[in-house]
Amino acid sequence: MRPDGLILSRLASPIGDLDAATDGAGRLRVLEFADKPQRLARALRRHAGAPIVTGTTPTAVAWGLEAYFAGDLAALASVPLTIGGTAFQQAVWTALVAIPAGRTDTYAGLARAMDRPSATRAVGAANGANPLAIVVPCHRLVGADGALTGYGGGVERKRWLLAHEGVD
Repeated sequence: MRPDGLILSRLASPIGDLDAATDGAGRLRVLEFADKPQRLARALRRHAGAPIVTGTTPTAVAWGLEAYFAGDLAALASVPLTIGGTAFQQAVWTALVAIPAGRTDTYAGLARAMDRPSATRAVGAANGANPLAIVVPCHRLVGADGALTGYGGGVERKRWLLAHEGVD
């Protein structure tokens, strides 16, 4: 495989199979639910930009996700990754990673935490464009009233992830 190519692999999870795209260095570039092929295609087009071959998930990526699903919520921090996107998107995704497992925030709350209180809609758009489901925990954002608003993987998966992390 060329060093600039991506390896696409599939991982099983308690909430459905996941498609993972990793680079030649073993860093996760895209993670989407396998039953959402349109999201995978869009994420690969926007954030990967490299030829794709099928292969095996790198051990560090597989271990981090398996450990997370087994209850080690901190294991996601060990997953090696590279994430593409605009500077604003990357700032949103960094802020999402800072929300601890077991806690949630709102879109407006995250915008305020980023010192961009008028950017609630932009935070929502960046959240929706997140190419690393679960690892960049976009599921931890909820509506202003605490409602489970849209999630690319489906609201039932969002509910499961939050319950797995200890959110009532």
